[in-house]
Amino acid sequence: MENGKIKTKAPSASPRRKAPARLKSLYSQDELKEMFRRFSIQRPEPKGELEHVNPFTLVVAVALSAQATDAGVNKATRALFAIADTPEKMLALGEERVRDYIKTIGLYRNKAKNVIALSQMLVDRFGSEVPRTREELILLPGVGRKTANVVLSMAFGQATMAVDTHIFRIANRLLLAPGKTPDEVEDRLIRIIPDEYLYHAHHWLILHGRYCCKARKPECERCVIADLCRSPEKTCDVPAPLVELPAQLFGPTP
Repeated sequence: MENGKIKTKAPSASPRRKAPARLKSLYSQDELKEMFRRFSIQRPEPKGELEHVNPFTLVVAVALSAQATDAGVNKATRALFAIADTPEKMLALGEERVRDYIKTIGLYRNKAKNVIALSQMLVDRFGSEVPRTREELILLPGVGRKTANVVLSMAFGQATMAVDTHIFRIANRLLLAPGKTPDEVEDRLIRIIPDEYLYHAHHWLILHGRYCCKARKPECERCVIADLCRSPEKTCDVPAPLVELPAQLFGPTP
């Protein structure tokens, strides 16, 4: 941590799941490498857009982001994290006051209850430290596999694939790693993404889905992989100019 902010780096080894063989994909290995090479040029250091100051506030922010936008969560948590950036401070604040801070977020009553419960578990079971394994993280109230994967990646520098609505849509729309469930999509993506690009891959895919391959209408004319894309929905075969995008406006500063 530096100046109160989390600083992460890519791990030396990727914690991939064991698989008997590489998954067959509609995309060749050369095409997959080219796809993520372009994403790496477009966004050399992609970042999550949830604001946080340490692993604890990251866990809380990601848990609050379910069925909510990152921008909406950031707006609600700025004041909250200014006074409650540890489990102990959150417990001292209490569930009712936490509700007051996050009431603009969907399902805020249940989320406030989970924030207090996970804070209590961190104090009682983990010595007030956010655990560094997926198995322990998902024990926390309100924390599922996706939240755990985000925390492992952003707080602890582990290569994971957090499948949110954007990645689930992209994986199926592009026929990149089609699956009926987030876990199925996660497994397929982990097995096809080239090792050298896995660490940043989930952020690249999330941001591509959020700002280019949008849910209602993909903006194919702005897509840097339009020529590689196998989606039956695409409207353009000419890739957009491959240039680095402006720095992101949200998220923690390394």
